[in-house]
Amino acid sequence: MWLDRLAGGQASAPGPSTPQPSSRPYSPLPRRTSSALSPYVTSQRAGQSPRGSSLSLVSNDSTTSLLSSRKPNGSGLKQSSTIDSASDAEQVLETLLASITSAEPLPAKTKSSIDEDDLNFDVEFGGLSLRELAASQPPEMTVSSIRRPQTAEESESERTKLELLHRSISACDDVLNSVEINLTSFRNDLATVSSDIESLQARSTALSRRLENRKEVEKALGPMVEELSLPPEVISKISEGHIDDTWTKTLAELDRRASSFKKKSGSQQSNASKDLGPLLERLTLKAIERIRDFLVAQIKALRSPHINAQIIQQQNFVKFKDLFSFLHKHHAKLANEIALAYMNTMRWYYHNQFTRYEKALAKIKLHILDKNDTLGHDEPTRRASVLSSSRMPGPPHDAFNLGRRIDLLKTKNQVAMSSYLAEDDQTTHYLEVPFRNFNLALVDNATAEYTFMATFFSPAISLGQISKNFNYVFEPTFELGRGLSKTLVADTYDALGLLLCIRLNQHFAFELQRRKVPAGDGYINATTMLLWPRLQVIMDRHCESIRSLTNAVPARPARPADQAKMSAAPHIATQRFGQLLQGFLALSIDAGDDEPVDASLRRLRSEVEAFLTRHAQAYGADKRKSGRFLYNNYSLILTIISDASGKLADEHQEHFEGLKAQFQETL
Repeated sequence: MWLDRLAGGQASAPGPSTPQPSSRPYSPLPRRTSSALSPYVTSQRAGQSPRGSSLSLVSNDSTTSLLSSRKPNGSGLKQSSTIDSASDAEQVLETLLASITSAEPLPAKTKSSIDEDDLNFDVEFGGLSLRELAASQPPEMTVSSIRRPQTAEESESERTKLELLHRSISACDDVLNSVEINLTSFRNDLATVSSDIESLQARSTALSRRLENRKEVEKALGPMVEELSLPPEVISKISEGHIDDTWTKTLAELDRRASSFKKKSGSQQSNASKDLGPLLERLTLKAIERIRDFLVAQIKALRSPHINAQIIQQQNFVKFKDLFSFLHKHHAKLANEIALAYMNTMRWYYHNQFTRYEKALAKIKLHILDKNDTLGHDEPTRRASVLSSSRMPGPPHDAFNLGRRIDLLKTKNQVAMSSYLAEDDQTTHYLEVPFRNFNLALVDNATAEYTFMATFFSPAISLGQISKNFNYVFEPTFELGRGLSKTLVADTYDALGLLLCIRLNQHFAFELQRRKVPAGDGYINATTMLLWPRLQVIMDRHCESIRSLTNAVPARPARPADQAKMSAAPHIATQRFGQLLQGFLALSIDAGDDEPVDASLRRLRSEVEAFLTRHAQAYGADKRKSGRFLYNNYSLILTIISDASGKLADEHQEHFEGLKAQFQETL
């Protein structure tokens, strides 16, 4: 390889020289000589640059691999174009020599020594050894690899292509000039927009600063201006608007402005404040006038026949309770007069309604229990008393058996009987039925009225004054209820009915406490004071009847003949006492220790035991029969009260268990 370089250097020495064809085997290595001296370069046309045109079909330098025609995988070694046929080698050589001779002499390379680049030169043999490479034949040259002179037609075609290219380039230059002009205009516009943005930003900053300043001023002066002005819509709404929720809100706004004006009336006033004062005063008077007319109209509606007062209270009073508060605040005297008019109206309303209801309840048929319905009276005496009475005898009843009468306490239906049903009811009831219905209706209406008064009149009126007003409204109705209770219990000897009324009254008291209606406690307490004394009178009457029965038993034992006829079965008075005791115990499950029921039952029990002991003495010396009699009576009583529960029931059951065990030993 470096020998070829030396040969190339000698050939490039100054002076004419003729290149000698090489007689050594073909080598794929390119010579490191100038392209002008290369034996593989074809001749060039005069006046044409050595650099080939992009439009030329002939390549200036061949890139054909030496082994590409023989090796399927190709070779990386490069070589110049070769002659296509070995027979024409001499002709080609003459052509090359002529080209070299006619060419101008080129400066020869002065480099003749081997440098580091020569040593580092990497030769690609295409995977062949030196022997294989030497033995290989160079590829045949194709006709296309030989550069030949162009014809006139080809030159004309290339000129046409170049002209088209020139025109295309000129058109591109025009487009680029237009783009340049547009970009220049866009840059100028962008600069203008940037300047406008800076101006707008400056104006925005100034406006923001002015807005903040105005907000601060408005924040400081707004309340003052608000207090010194009255919107026209407020004036028109108060003066002419319909009284509804919006009118109530407008009234609250007027009240706020009037209160604020009064607070500052003592300090030095401005001209605006002096002008606002009379306007607020006239508008307040107009609002008071309209409130008065509205409330008076609603009070008149309560006097209409067949009107439901609670509907008017909820829809037309409670909904506009702020109206009365405003009226009481700005004209207390007028507010009190309207409150008094309302109380008088409702006083008449409740008394009228409950009078009608009391008359309807009076038509209910009741069982009559008189002094003959006591433990010591026998059945014939009771029948004779009923027949001799001027009153019509009622249906048969049991004065000592509680039965289903206790259902009034256990029922969940807390609705009073209507007056229409009471007038048409043909069933005979006991006294607790009208007592319960009247007082249940009274408690419900009292709860509704007290709740309304506490809601509508408060906080303008204190709760203490509201309680007094409530009692004023319901006083005639309470008196009517007390009169009904007195009528029901005045002549009766129905101990179970009275105790039922007492338990119902206690239930009403608990219900009023749960509903937070303390104003009804007076009526409940008065009713309680009416019922308990009458119950004691009836219990005393039962004790007296048993005592009379005891006194009627002979003190001496019966004759032996009569003793044989005497039965050891329980006495009828024992059965009555057991039923009465069971009723009292069933109604006293949750009774307190301070109630007089316990003492009354103890007295009655002692009288019954004394009677049974006196009656057992009639058997004389027959202790066994006497003991059997007492055992049967006490066993009957214990059997009747065995289902009762509660502290009082346990005490009586234990007592009679002891008596039963005592006389069981004598059997």
